[in-house]
Amino acid sequence: MAQSAPMLAYRHAFHAGNHADVLKHVVLLAVLDYLNTKPAGWRCIDTHAGAGGYSLEGHYAQKKAEYADGIARLMGRDDLPAPVAALVDQVRRFNDGKGLKQYPGSPALARSQQREQDQLRLFELHPTEHKILHSFLGDEPGVQVHLGDGFAGIKGQLPHSTRRAVLLIDPPYELKTDYARTLAAVREALQRMPETTVVVWLPQLQLLEAAQLPQRLKAAAEAGAKKGWLHARLTVAPPVEQGFGLLGSSVFVANPPHTLFATLQPVLPWLAKALAQFDGAKSALEKSASA
Repeated sequence: MAQSAPMLAYRHAFHAGNHADVLKHVVLLAVLDYLNTKPAGWRCIDTHAGAGGYSLEGHYAQKKAEYADGIARLMGRDDLPAPVAALVDQVRRFNDGKGLKQYPGSPALARSQQREQDQLRLFELHPTEHKILHSFLGDEPGVQVHLGDGFAGIKGQLPHSTRRAVLLIDPPYELKTDYARTLAAVREALQRMPETTVVVWLPQLQLLEAAQLPQRLKAAAEAGAKKGWLHARLTVAPPVEQGFGLLGSSVFVANPPHTLFATLQPVLPWLAKALAQFDGAKSALEKSASA
């Protein structure tokens, strides 16, 4: 499927390691950690995998230095909650213990949790990002790196033979069609395999589509997920009079691990305080009755 110029112009390196990455990756690691408590293999499908890792010293990351108000605030602290400490530990490993020069993307973090019996299926549409990702992980055992549309790729990845799968959906949402396609992808995944753990990253913007999508995802999970849903939200920046700046973000999980709510409950208020950019920073955590 052809994509318009804005989609192919997007580079996640501009935002690598920011508050949204912190929230998304804390949740992702918690989900994979839970899956690793059982011996059966899992498949992790990443629809918008990016480059897999990002230089924080390069032009893209330095342009706005968003990581400074994200992962950089956490690196020197000695009071990290365990799920946050797990992320910080992976970031340190990614940097070989030498400061904070690079940030691992979702593929690198998922790879860090992958066992011999597990699989990674990584999709990236941007040719430059795909080239970097393929050189990084393309030859790793159990990993497949695809140049293509991750939304379209779901059809070939679900159901999975062990009935254990994580689908990570985190498009840039620079095109309004991403909102509709994300909802459709969640519905398709749950129709193909109702027990799929679907992790969706959502931007918190002053935009109608951004405000409506969480409610639509809840309805989709109520209709198609075996184990309900969970929604974790982090607001760190104040509303702006003009423009659509990122106020925060949230992560929606269909079929969350039964331990995830209790895991995140103390973590989100801590992160809201640690990553706050104004006095009104806050967090919220909710789940369905069946989660």
